[in-house]
Amino acid sequence: MAAPKVADYLLSRLREWDVDTVFAYPGDGINGLLAAWGRAENKPQFVQARHEEMAAFEAVGYAKFTGRLGVCAATSGPGAIHLLNGLYDAKLDHVPVLAIVGQTNRSAMGGSYQQEVDLLSLFKDVASDYVQMVTVAEQLPNVLDRAIRIALARRAPTVVIVPADVQELAYSAPSHEFKMVPSSVGIRWPEIVPDSDALRQAAEILNVGSKVAILAGSGARGATAELEQVAELLGAGVAKALLGKDVLSDELPYVTGSIGLLGTRPSDEMMSAADTLLTVGSSFPYTQFMPEFGQARAVQIDVDPGMIGMRYPYELNLVGDAAAALRALLPLLTRKEDRSWRESIESDVARWWETMAMQAGLEAGPINPMRLFSELSTRLPDNAIVTADSGSSANWYARQLKFRGTMRGSLSGNLATMGPGVPYGIGAKFGCPDRPVIVFAGDGAMQMNGLAELITIKRYWEQWSDPRLVIAVLHNDDLNQVTWEMRAMGGAPKFVESQSLPDVDYSGFAASLGLRAIAVDKPDDIAPAWDRALAADQPTLLDVRCDPNVPPVPPHATFEQITDAAKAMLAGDEDRWGVIKQGVTTKLRSSCRIGSAERRGADIAMLFTRRRANRRLPEPESDRPPPASHSAVVSAEHLIDRMGATSTPTSCMPPKLRTCSPSSASRTSSAAPGWALLPRTASSMPISAPGAVPNLFLADGSVCPTQGAANPALTIMALASRLAQRMASGAAMDDDAAARAGRTRSVAGSRR
Repeated sequence: MAAPKVADYLLSRLREWDVDTVFAYPGDGINGLLAAWGRAENKPQFVQARHEEMAAFEAVGYAKFTGRLGVCAATSGPGAIHLLNGLYDAKLDHVPVLAIVGQTNRSAMGGSYQQEVDLLSLFKDVASDYVQMVTVAEQLPNVLDRAIRIALARRAPTVVIVPADVQELAYSAPSHEFKMVPSSVGIRWPEIVPDSDALRQAAEILNVGSKVAILAGSGARGATAELEQVAELLGAGVAKALLGKDVLSDELPYVTGSIGLLGTRPSDEMMSAADTLLTVGSSFPYTQFMPEFGQARAVQIDVDPGMIGMRYPYELNLVGDAAAALRALLPLLTRKEDRSWRESIESDVARWWETMAMQAGLEAGPINPMRLFSELSTRLPDNAIVTADSGSSANWYARQLKFRGTMRGSLSGNLATMGPGVPYGIGAKFGCPDRPVIVFAGDGAMQMNGLAELITIKRYWEQWSDPRLVIAVLHNDDLNQVTWEMRAMGGAPKFVESQSLPDVDYSGFAASLGLRAIAVDKPDDIAPAWDRALAADQPTLLDVRCDPNVPPVPPHATFEQITDAAKAMLAGDEDRWGVIKQGVTTKLRSSCRIGSAERRGADIAMLFTRRRANRRLPEPESDRPPPASHSAVVSAEHLIDRMGATSTPTSCMPPKLRTCSPSSASRTSSAAPGWALLPRTASSMPISAPGAVPNLFLADGSVCPTQGAANPALTIMALASRLAQRMASGAAMDDDAAARAGRTRSVAGSRR
């Protein structure tokens, strides 16, 4: 038998580290390694991606969902460059990934040789924890072992560069002499617990607080039982950073869900009212979603000393494993007998999930994307792995899916790059072949690289003991997340040349590969499609025609954001009518409380989506005539109808809008609660006609400014935001007034 080469030893050493899979793409810079794989009978398994970037993403997905080291490999030059995006994803999300990269022969280095790139410089940032090139055989064990240990210990990407000629050298182990660095395999992890004094100080802070909020991140994974016990003792609610969505079950009544721009209203409200904050295993960067500085005393627990004390002015920073630190803290905590804070959180959470169900039930053209997620949520297998690509699919993933039990989920949290969804799913299947995997991806991500990786799925799926890999494509022919960011943050209309996408037959492409493909363009077909996909004996692609005009409204959407979006409509956004209809309805539904106060918000939300033909409105309790300044009485629904929006029948009875001039507001402030006053210009002006619209006045005399809008579209959006805010605060009407508003008679047809 021939003596082993460096390439043979490299694969052997990976096996000693229990590496069973390497995601890669071939090239002559790693020809020596490829030959060694053949001699090793493909152990560890070489998984051929369509592109080196996809190989890196697959290694990240493998590492995220197994907790083990992910490994990828690429050739020199262009192959190495292609790895960068995936490795940065690993770096920013703190995931252990090793990249093995080829390089030109040592004799050609520095000679501007073909495909020669200064790889040490290329990787020095993304692999700042460890990047090294092997130049002699005896160097390999130490370099490879150290790269693996550092990747695991620091949860970071590392890179080992092996020139092509070094791969072909006969392997020679380091000897017991000067300037030789031998190495060994393996690592045993210690349990890191904060010192007793620090734990006592933390307990004092947490015991004093009356409104405790917990923020849990991915670093709290593995501390589920301890988190539940701490939350129970403190009467706390628990918000989850996006990467920690699977840390605690969403079925727990005090878990408020995600936090941040993609977060939930209960998380937002809990943080805004908390007087004490406990952060466990999270470096959540958006402090505007945490308690105001000076409002809350705060404690942080994190295993990484380099991440401790970041993001927020914590009073106490504890370095330790989440589970171990919380176990040590538990005996020092006292149970809070006043459970009013916990009860208010649980009430908010229950209302939120009811609101999410209502939003998912809204009609759209053709399909409301929220319904795609909500229909899956109740069908998720107990051991499912779920991932979502960057874009609007991440919004619905964060809010609409209820995780429970051993379910796992992740996405590109900090880099938020497009394209990792499908390769994450592939990596998850190789790491957990006995678990079902669901991937959500927009058509932008599918066109970027997802379609190509369907070929990888076709090649390997029969190896998986559970063949279920479901890819749900949100097919809306739009780069939807950026389209909405332009509208809401910059007041800019959709720029068609950059935002519109070619219409692609995703299901047809999947079917051409022999995968199961289901095209869905009717809302009632979503549930059966999920049932078929989750019962299938092979991978399935769902091609779901979604409405791009359903807005990903954040939990904290401001009046300014609403009006900026409206200004984008007025500036000529091609989807303006659909956006106005969906935006107003969704904003109201997400902003208004349910229950006695919440029902009021739902009534007002439905005001914008009712057909007059479906309405049977009884006489109002008060037949007081409108003031003399009124030339008409018009419902907001009528204005929406005039803008061309379609509508949905409902049992909710909307309140009325009256036209008036600002000067009449004081004379009409005694009108029945729940009536809103709208300037008469808005009731009579064609939707495209210019003309200043004055302020709106609610029936209680409060002002809803329209900021000099020249179109009723902005007026309606402004009114929607204002009514939502007032409904949420319970200030717009009491329950009896809401009932009276529901009995109001519409006279729009006779007096327009």
